[in-house]
Amino acid sequence: MNIALLLEMAAQADPERVGLVCDGKRWTYGELDQAARGACELIRASGASHVALLDESSEAAVIALFGAALAGVPYCPLNYRLADADLGALLGRIAPALVVGDVERVRRLAGGDGHTTYVRSEFTLAALEAVSGEFAEHDSGEGIAIQLFTSGTTAAPKAAILAHSNLVSYILGTVEFASAEESEATLVSVPPYHIAGIAALASSIYAQRRIVLLPGFAPEDWLKLVDAEKVSNAFVVPTMLGRIIHALDKGIKADISSLRAIAYGGGKMPLELIHRALDLFPDSAFTNAYGLTETSSTIALLGPDEHRAAHRSSDPAVRARLGSVGIPLPTIELEIRDEDGRVLPAGQTGEIYVRGDQVSGQYRERSALDADGWFPTRDAGYLDEDGYLFLSGRADDVIVRGGENISPGEIEDLLLTHPAIADCAAVAVPSVEWGEAVGIAVVVRGGFDKPADDELQDMVRSRLRSSRVPECVRFVPSLPYNEMGKLLRREVKALLAS
Repeated sequence: MNIALLLEMAAQADPERVGLVCDGKRWTYGELDQAARGACELIRASGASHVALLDESSEAAVIALFGAALAGVPYCPLNYRLADADLGALLGRIAPALVVGDVERVRRLAGGDGHTTYVRSEFTLAALEAVSGEFAEHDSGEGIAIQLFTSGTTAAPKAAILAHSNLVSYILGTVEFASAEESEATLVSVPPYHIAGIAALASSIYAQRRIVLLPGFAPEDWLKLVDAEKVSNAFVVPTMLGRIIHALDKGIKADISSLRAIAYGGGKMPLELIHRALDLFPDSAFTNAYGLTETSSTIALLGPDEHRAAHRSSDPAVRARLGSVGIPLPTIELEIRDEDGRVLPAGQTGEIYVRGDQVSGQYRERSALDADGWFPTRDAGYLDEDGYLFLSGRADDVIVRGGENISPGEIEDLLLTHPAIADCAAVAVPSVEWGEAVGIAVVVRGGFDKPADDELQDMVRSRLRSSRVPECVRFVPSLPYNEMGKLLRREVKALLAS
């Protein structure tokens, strides 16, 4: 099944229902479907092998996504925040492409390699004008729907590919068709080149929930849109939620009573922040969604009931579940394995492996699936006795001190309980004696004095094993994160090594 059928079904069911709002313009499902069909004509006429988006979220991004699906070529939204040289290299890897973007980026970056280029507004207009009465049948859906270059937080970007069947499996397994009331609206504020944004578009269209796009995130604009559009659903990354709460604390006025459901993911959620959010949004249902590009988005969920129970409970074991990413989806098989591939029991940390119809595990360069179809996520974690999944970071982030594997997360979680610490990161630093040792970069909270190195070392020593005590302590103004809130540990390592 081609993902374009999701839009086609929505348009046939209720063509006059508003499906998309962006910069004040409203698009019905019928209009979006017609524009996608016109975009398909443009793509086929261009001879492009990919459709690339070099832009923020807009109606053009939605039209390009479904137009590419109809045409049977991969949709490849690029991280427009990358340096020109990096973007040029990525464009070279997908040439010849039909490239949609803002005026400056298209002019500067997409002039060669046989690319066909469109400025955002021109593409939308051309798509609407290209609709013909002799529209060819859409691609069967057996091929590649999406190609996303991974964020490269630890290495050069890989070209992850998702088949139509992967995405459709995820959508059909998690969303009921036309289940949304006409008043419901989803606010999409994550970048269009992230799988969470693509999944939000596809699932909202299938549910017939109005999509409200916020091209560039600012907490004040986010709150204004929630108020103006009576947004019922939203997805944020932890850094976004922190900025939204800070804006409300500063006195920004907005009616957010319509906000019934808030999903978050894409990075580690500080426990202090989620407890604050649960207090501030008592009528909103919170969901923690864990997933990867290679798995078509979410593979595990911590649902609203678990959030409320953990927030209100005095039982440490129940409260600890707020630090988990919940239970694997019913359609997902999940195992924790050691370095030799053995499945580990509850409570033991290893690498997370997953399997299911929504799991691609494929890259342009190679397949990462093992012989039995399991995908090694490269995330480290463990399952507790009740099946809740706790993440420990990337498997590559594990600090190996004298042959002992140390999770950065356990050190960071402890240090973040110190009242003077606003943020921190634990990484491996070279050690003559142990091979690797623990180093920490610490951000001091405003209004507090910098704690002494030995105070932090004693704190770790008293609560964790001696091997976890940091040998190197560096105080920094801030830590490096990407736009999705993921800590760039390689930059922290370079900082501590300098």
